[in-house]
Amino acid sequence: MKKILLSILLAVACLCQVRADEPKRPDLAEYFAKLVGRDDVFAFRGKPADIHGRFNNPAPVFMIFPDARTSKEDAESMVNESGIKQIIDDFAGSAYVINPLGEKYDNVKDLESYVAFVERLRIAFNIKVVGIGNGATFVNEAIARKAGNIAGIVSIGGKAPKKALAGESPVPAYIIGKNAKKIASNYITRDNVALQAKEGKKSIYVNADEELMRVVVNEVENSDLKAVIADAWEDLLSRNYRFNNYKHTWYTGEKYCEHGDGELEPWIMFDRYGLTRNVCTENLAGTGDYLWYEYIPEAAKNAADASVPLVVLLHGNNNDPRTQAETSGFLPLASREGFIVAELEWQGNGWAVMGHDGIETVVYELFNKYPQIDRSRVYCEGLSAGAFNATALGIKKTHVFAAVGAQSGGIMPALRFGSSKVTLFDEAILKSEGIDMPYFSISGSDDEAVVFPDARQKGPNAIHLAWQAYQIMNNLPVVETLDFDVDPNFGIKLENRRRVDTNKGISYEIGDQCKAGMPLIRYIVVDGYGHWNFQPGAELMWNYFKMFSRDPQTKKLIYHE
Repeated sequence: MKKILLSILLAVACLCQVRADEPKRPDLAEYFAKLVGRDDVFAFRGKPADIHGRFNNPAPVFMIFPDARTSKEDAESMVNESGIKQIIDDFAGSAYVINPLGEKYDNVKDLESYVAFVERLRIAFNIKVVGIGNGATFVNEAIARKAGNIAGIVSIGGKAPKKALAGESPVPAYIIGKNAKKIASNYITRDNVALQAKEGKKSIYVNADEELMRVVVNEVENSDLKAVIADAWEDLLSRNYRFNNYKHTWYTGEKYCEHGDGELEPWIMFDRYGLTRNVCTENLAGTGDYLWYEYIPEAAKNAADASVPLVVLLHGNNNDPRTQAETSGFLPLASREGFIVAELEWQGNGWAVMGHDGIETVVYELFNKYPQIDRSRVYCEGLSAGAFNATALGIKKTHVFAAVGAQSGGIMPALRFGSSKVTLFDEAILKSEGIDMPYFSISGSDDEAVVFPDARQKGPNAIHLAWQAYQIMNNLPVVETLDFDVDPNFGIKLENRRRVDTNKGISYEIGDQCKAGMPLIRYIVVDGYGHWNFQPGAELMWNYFKMFSRDPQTKKLIYHE
């Protein structure tokens, strides 16, 4: 199992890395034809992402069902003239024009073909389905009944389904044309949305519990295709992607909706969130150029000196250096709360490797660049390998950070029991007199890459080791052996224990280990979740972080109850 997981992680790393010398990519149309045995589905690929472009994991995948069978040349014209080609260029996406199997769409056979195609793609989670004319009728009658992993549907013209769709998976939808109101009634009922805004012939409906669940009804007839796509992009398609990390880890793939509906997650459009992104490359340490990304909210641009918190994000093993910014949930929070975010390419991947000292160097560069940063409120968060690094930084660079957090990570057993002269535990012991460091630990119970502790495990556990290191450093009782009779989830007696349900249909368990009422370690396990970011966890982590600051002069921790 470990070898299999390692192979998967390496494969994902290869997919996610940013390389200046990207090899020539295979022809997508030829690949797809071989994959499904069809030469009448036409594929188009956008430009590959570079360091200045967008993170390509949530790249849009357009599935276009035309009014009638079309040629490759006409399909290409449709993609170009509709503006979809520009979108997939801007966001490193792809588009497929999918002809009906026969002369007309067959709701059973064409749906089966579509499902088989999506299963072969394995990890596409920003699928945008576009139906035109008869293609829209097919989408509304068939595709919409299998919509649990579709990020958005655009129905242009076409007819309403003969049977209501109530009870099927909810899905964001943009409906335009003569029958728009009638077609949309099915989506409005199923998505449980209510009218939020109306302008002319366009109405926007939003779910009260999930703002990303939207239905846009546009009763304008005979609109230009490019104008329709542009409007659908603004009102619906650019707002979210769909993500499923439940009972598996997303990059291992799944059969079509095998693990239920995907979560709706915000797709970050910087202008919409009032964020300015800066791509920075600089040789700060004389070892080569470092690469990092800065995200500055409007409220922080002209803020008073020493008034704005800084959150440093660290991506997972060989991931794209925009991974955490765009998938952790911290950017919407930064927009709302006004803090600055920086994500660092700490591993190198074609750039200079930072190491712990390099990360500190970048933080001090940010201090010099942005005098509005409050040096007492600097925090660090990481995913997977980035979580291991954030955990280490909290011990090694206590003078820099007021609190640190780990998503799906802890401490490698080798750093506890290895042959190095000074381990993280040794440093934790050295700092255990008078130095406190708040630690936020969040993981999924079904994480197979960095396994969450349970009663069945033998030997050291990476997450438990991190808990122990911070128990030592914070002068808390050190739990050598977990007792799941004491707590069936954590094996530790915790304060403020509770279970919380989210609007994602996923629950988590939470509790604290306190010293004199101060929650120095916060423990969270997400039920059934795999190895990746749990976006609601970003707000939980931020709410924890902002309880703490560190005096820039004395380096003493300050707790704000």
